[in-house]
Order: sequence, then structure tokens, then C-alpha cells
Amino acid sequence: MPDYRIERDSLGELQVPAQALYGIQTQRAALNFPISGLRPWRAFIWSMGLVKYAAARVNYELDLIDAGIAQVIVHAADEVIEGRWDDQFIVDPFQAGAGTSHNMNTNEVIANRATQMLGGALGEYRVHPNDHVNMSQSTNDVIPTAIRLGCLWRLDELLASIAGLVTALRDKSESFDDIVKSGRTHLQDAVPVRLGQEFGAYACAVERDAERIRRAGDTLRRIGIGGTATGTGLNAHPEYHTRMVNALSQRSGLKLQSSDNLFESMQSMADMVDFSASLRTLATTLIRIANDLRLLSSGPATGLDEIRLPAVQPGSSIMPGKVNPVLAEMLDMAMFHVIGCDTTITLAAQAGQLELNVMMPIIAHNLFEAMQVTIGAIQAFTEKCVCGIQANRARAEAWLERNPILVTALNPILGYAVGAALVKEANLRGLTIREVALEKARQNSLHHRETGAAITPEQIETIFSDLRRFTEGGILGGGIAG
Repeated sequence: MPDYRIERDSLGELQVPAQALYGIQTQRAALNFPISGLRPWRAFIWSMGLVKYAAARVNYELDLIDAGIAQVIVHAADEVIEGRWDDQFIVDPFQAGAGTSHNMNTNEVIANRATQMLGGALGEYRVHPNDHVNMSQSTNDVIPTAIRLGCLWRLDELLASIAGLVTALRDKSESFDDIVKSGRTHLQDAVPVRLGQEFGAYACAVERDAERIRRAGDTLRRIGIGGTATGTGLNAHPEYHTRMVNALSQRSGLKLQSSDNLFESMQSMADMVDFSASLRTLATTLIRIANDLRLLSSGPATGLDEIRLPAVQPGSSIMPGKVNPVLAEMLDMAMFHVIGCDTTITLAAQAGQLELNVMMPIIAHNLFEAMQVTIGAIQAFTEKCVCGIQANRARAEAWLERNPILVTALNPILGYAVGAALVKEANLRGLTIREVALEKARQNSLHHRETGAAITPEQIETIFSDLRRFTEGGILGGGIAG
């Protein structure tokens, strides 16, 4: 038996692997675009199968296609949706504009599989890729619809991974709530905060990013299928668009709605850009948090060492015993990649012209990749890093004791200038601010900035006796010698 079959199209003949479900147009694309070796993401295959499934159902309901043909297309599309033929989707993401190659890859796989169901041979096309599987459709309305569907397909999974991280951060916020530590602004000493407050802020920031993603995801629910080639709906039944939105909703379980302008849905990739931007915002937040954790765990002997990250692997091939913050480093790299995907999506979206954006294949690939990387990175970071973080209470309290900016609590009674002089002296002499302030109070050289009354050592001790109060707001020395 030969290892190939001959298929024909408008450009001529071509050899296609004998057992391939795809056909000549897919094979041409594979030969024309041996660019990256990448394949379509599962989300893109799933969403394209969904469109073909719904189209066959709707075209049958509208008496545009024979019942037998519609039935086998539906069955073959179901197999694509379920992932049975993922290895048959071979077109590189860097392909002909608009995504015609990916659309035809889908059409040919479903047509050949449907032909087999009717007892035909591969390449015989008793069910035709264009005339039957692609009926009432154009690449130009199918691809933007599939991008929206593919993102929505994984949206709940993405939000669940983010929610897991928020929960883990909140748990740490609660368990670290009684640890008072030195705050830092500009990477310099600042007034105290609680370690739990830092982690609570991280949780809040990530939660707000999730809300941005949810809002952006809702814009993807506007479906423009039925515009066909340019938005006019040429070659599609007048009821096709509305029926397709309903059919897609029913088969997928997604809440979808009709686009109010099929031309806009084809021309503009703004909804995709908005969704990508929400992922970029999350990525920015996660980079910041990962870098904070790297800094807070630095050392341990020569760094801050206020927290300890789980040791998941040796950190050096030459330095014995070294352990690195590898999950935080991974998260940084993953989020850099997500931001790169967003840049590609942004540039591709602005490159659209007139009735069509031909850069849709790379928009699709980068959106699905950004979601994949974000989900995987967050899950690993949460489970293998955040859940296992331990606080180093002794080191945090030791740094705080040495922090001269505790003098800020004395501002209401001593004034800013006197406080600055105390900090300068403490730094020069290598003493804590408490020690310098007590020394001055014993020398009767500290006075209330308004009344002139002397500040006693007991009053200084009262202010510094409970450093947690520094993290709860209010004026600590407001009633002293006033």
C-alpha cells in the first residue's frame, strides 16, 4: 500500500499522507509554513470543532443540508471537540493570514472523518470540506468566533487558579498577622507593618486582577458568527446568526450573546486586546509579588530572611547547601512570557485593515498560550511555594528593633526636625532610636514641640512598648505632655 494518496484542489495535485484525516489544503499549509514546529492549542481545536458542530445543526434546521450529511458532521465534530483527533491539526500558528489554513484543517478533518462514517475512503469526500462542513461560514467569521469561545472555555479554570492563590495568600495573612516587622519604601527603612498586612495586600491585588479578567472575559461573549466574508452575511440564511449563537451556547454551556454589529466583530480585535491586557495586568502584579518574596527571603545569612520559602530542589551545581527561590523565579519568567504574548496581540490587533484583521492566527495562539502559561504557573506557585511559606519572626523583629524610622511615632510630640536629628545620631552611633530617645529623655533634653514640657523616659517607653500599635493607625504620642 502506498504511504500517500493524491488529492486535487484549484492549484493542482498534491500527495497527502495516506492515513491523514486532513487533506490537500492542510498539507499545502504544512509545506508552506514550516516555521516554528508549534501546533494549535487544544482550546483552538475545541472551539473550531464547536463551530462546525453548531453550523451543521443550524444548517439542517434551516433545510440547507441533508439530514444524513448533517448527522455525520455533527458526530465527527463531536470527536474533534472531545480531543480524539488533536494530532491531525498540524498547521503552524505562523501561517497564512486570517486563519484559512487552520479553518481548512478543521474542515478537512471533519469531512474525512464524516466520509469514513458513511463508508467512504479518506480523500473521497462524500462530505465536502467547503460545501458541507464550511456551509454558511467564512474563515473571517469563524476564526474570531473560535478565539472568543476558546478563551471562554478556560476562563473558569483560569479564575479558579487565581482564586486558589488568593486563598493561600489570605491564609498566610492570617497566620502572620501578629508578626510586626520593618516596613520599607524605596527599599529603605520605613514605619512598621505587620507581615500579615503585606500578604493581605498581595491577596487583595490578585483578587482585583481576577475581577478585571472576569469583566474583560464578559466582552468575549459577544459572538459575530454569521457575518461570513465581510460582515454582510452573504451566503448565510437570515436566521443563521441568531440560531448559531443559541446552538453554541447550548452545546458549550457558555453564556453567549449576539453581537450587535457583525462588521465590528470581524474588523476589531479590541475585545481580545482587552482580555489580553487583563492577563498582562495580572502578570505585572504577580511579578511584583514574586520579586517581593525573593527579597523577603534573601540570604538567609546575608539578606533580609524575614520569610522562608519551601526548599524544593538544590540551588547550585557548585555551592553545597544552597537553596534558591525557584518557584518565584519561575513565576517571573512565566509572566514575562505572558507580557510578551500581550505585546504580540496588541501589535497584531492594530494591524487589521478595512473589513478584516488577517493577523488572527497569532492573536489566537498567543491568547491561548498566555492562558495556559498563567494557569500552570499560578497553580505551581501556589501549591509549591505560597502554601509552604514560613515566617522568621526572630529576624523580622530584630530588623524592626534596629529601624531608626520608628522615630516617626515621636513626630507629634517632638516635631520632624528633632526626630530627624535623633535618626542621624542613632545611625552615627550604631544605636536604636529607642536607646537614643531614652538617653535624651534621661538627660532632660527632649521637649514637647508645642508646650515645651520635658518628655520623660517613661513616656518614651510607653510609646515603644507595643510596636503593633504602630501598624494600626492613629497618633501614638498625641496625648503626651500636651
